[in-house]
Amino acid sequence: MSISIQPFDGKSVCLFCGSSDRSDPAYTVAAQQFGAQTAAAGWRLVYGGGGVGLMGASARSAHEAGGRVLGVMPGFLRSRERLFDDVETLVVTSMHERKTIMYDQSDAFVVAPGGVGTLEEVIEVLSWKRLDLHGKPVIFLNINGFWDTLLATLDHSMASGMTPDTFRQAYSVANTVEEAIAQMQRADDLPHLKHDQR
Repeated sequence: MSISIQPFDGKSVCLFCGSSDRSDPAYTVAAQQFGAQTAAAGWRLVYGGGGVGLMGASARSAHEAGGRVLGVMPGFLRSRERLFDDVETLVVTSMHERKTIMYDQSDAFVVAPGGVGTLEEVIEVLSWKRLDLHGKPVIFLNINGFWDTLLATLDHSMASGMTPDTFRQAYSVANTVEEAIAQMQRADDLPHLKHDQR
């Protein structure tokens, strides 16, 4: 299957986040701020393609701020996550294809609050990083301590000797949107890693 994506010469950030509309409103506000500030920084937002939850909030804000947005969604989720088709959106055949395109099209990952799908996405990119398959930044957007429990689990894995202590260098934590954007900007100095081959 041939995938056609509009050219983009700048940096792109993949936002992993929830699709629920029932979460703490503070998370939605943060997603809106992240979308707008990503656009202001000149980065393209790559996300899961939905128009609901934090996904929809971030994409709408980035689009309204004049930023480029690329959504990627499996066809079977079109009704559940309500495709946001005001922006460039690819409809693909599987979750695996979705994640592969999001990964290939991004230079950094920001992980906002989300559910089991968000967990699955970030654990996969962290696992790839642990295996030296990429060097892209992974930034937890830890609004109101949302990721504290997961971060404690990662610490426990390292303290137990199951994961090397150097794994702490595989990710960073930002407690505000502004901190996440600043960490993305510092990553500008890293090599441009689009289209890595795993």
